[in-house]
Amino acid sequence: MNPAARLLNTVERIGNRLPDPVFLFLWLVGGLILLSMIGAALGWSAVNPVTGDRLAAQSLLSPENLERLIIGMPRTLADFPPLGIVVTIIYGASVAERAGLFATAIRGALLNAPRAILTPIVVVTGMVSHHASDASYVVVIPLAAVIFAAAGRHPLAGLAAGFAAVSGGYAGNLFPGASDALILGITEPAAHLIDPSYSVNIAGNWFFIIGVVLVFTPIVWFLTDRVIEPRLGPWAPSADAAAPAASEKQPLTADEKRGLAWAGLALMGMIALWALITLLPGSPFVDPAAEPEQRFNPLYRSLVAFFAVTFFLTGAAYGAGSRSIQSHRDLVRMMRDGIAQLAPYIVLAFFAAHFVAMFNWSGLGPILAVNAAAELKSLALPAPLLLICVVFVSCFFDLFIGSASAKWSALAPIVVPMFMLLGISPEMTTAAYRMGDSVTNIATPLMSYFPLILTFAQRWDPRFGLGSLMATMLPYAGAFLVAGLIMVAAWVTLDLPLGPGVGVYYEPPAPAVAAQEPAAGGLAGPHTPPQPAAVPSPTAPSR
Repeated sequence: MNPAARLLNTVERIGNRLPDPVFLFLWLVGGLILLSMIGAALGWSAVNPVTGDRLAAQSLLSPENLERLIIGMPRTLADFPPLGIVVTIIYGASVAERAGLFATAIRGALLNAPRAILTPIVVVTGMVSHHASDASYVVVIPLAAVIFAAAGRHPLAGLAAGFAAVSGGYAGNLFPGASDALILGITEPAAHLIDPSYSVNIAGNWFFIIGVVLVFTPIVWFLTDRVIEPRLGPWAPSADAAAPAASEKQPLTADEKRGLAWAGLALMGMIALWALITLLPGSPFVDPAAEPEQRFNPLYRSLVAFFAVTFFLTGAAYGAGSRSIQSHRDLVRMMRDGIAQLAPYIVLAFFAAHFVAMFNWSGLGPILAVNAAAELKSLALPAPLLLICVVFVSCFFDLFIGSASAKWSALAPIVVPMFMLLGISPEMTTAAYRMGDSVTNIATPLMSYFPLILTFAQRWDPRFGLGSLMATMLPYAGAFLVAGLIMVAAWVTLDLPLGPGVGVYYEPPAPAVAAQEPAAGGLAGPHTPPQPAAVPSPTAPSR
């Protein structure tokens, strides 16, 4: 057995032995309780260089923390930021999905794609389809294979391009959506460990995710047309291959076209309404007393409501036009079914919320962040190299834990405060994490949708096995990793904006301790970011 095969077998064995993410969080909570007791007993502490406050480790079994845990358990869950955001958006998105808007719009975009630019249209459609959540896996990927076959191209090349876009390009999109709300919603409470006033909005990575689309699309286009499809060879349909469903090849019906037209009118109406509210004197979406770059923060925070209402209205308009919705009872049923599909996430959110809250109560997050930031600062590594480390850590964990929110809930309380103390904004750290979280999904059999994609492939070639799918997707994963590392490094080096009013560097509000001159060879960039004050030696042992 060659080394590559042994490595894959080892990863598969380790991954299969891991418990459900819920129990991973239970283990983390148990370890956190033990660590908090040790830290409190040994007097671990540090000084927050932003506020000047002394940070001390607190035992999670202290009377105060036990009261927080037991009596405040319902409040801990209710205060978990991602939960409210995701549930709010799902109310609208479930109507749009179940009415058929997402599937029809995706189908219409792919069916009308010219053959010469078929691949990039599949890729962009796949990345935008992230708004449909997991529906993109069961709609875009098999449909991409159908469209390639209809155009006389190898259907497995279309399937590979769709899989690369939907899963490998998970960090990319043209507009913020539920995934942004989920991930950035976890970022905000992690940032509060250092700066309780820090606010993260759903548009915090908007420009970055557009950049991912612009960078990854030509990569998938080149690999699909010049590497993957030639490697697959001429397509000869097997007599044993299952024929794709006829409905997948059918053009849009008159009802579906009418539904899309009505949905488009509803979308334009919502955009016009939000623009009108923003431009009106005394608009709640504008804060005239804030700094110029922060004045539109209320507008950005309103995007959660905007997407929820927009998905609801466009879905309802499509349903009325296409006749897939017959009465208001259908709307209520769709919202109810959408929330029911969230049940696994709500179960996970309960344990993730308590882990995040208990991490905060213990005080270990800021202490670890201050100590780690002091060590990293002493190494004088440039900011791009620091964030590249985040990409690699995210890639590694992605081999074993498929849930992006589960991984980020565990990592954010450590890496977000640590990088804030090094002058890196929470949004930039989040962007680096999201890049790493995307690239390895398509090449690991531990990814939850990998068996489903293999089933889709075997409809066209029954001999196409697990190894065949992995070999097909590895070129995409390798190219995405290299491009992602370059993109993160370039974003920091050029100090590009991550979203409206959001930059690469973090500027602490009114430091309590006077900042010292930055050390030579500190954070690299086109300008010198604000440096945190020197961190005094902690009383905890060096770790």
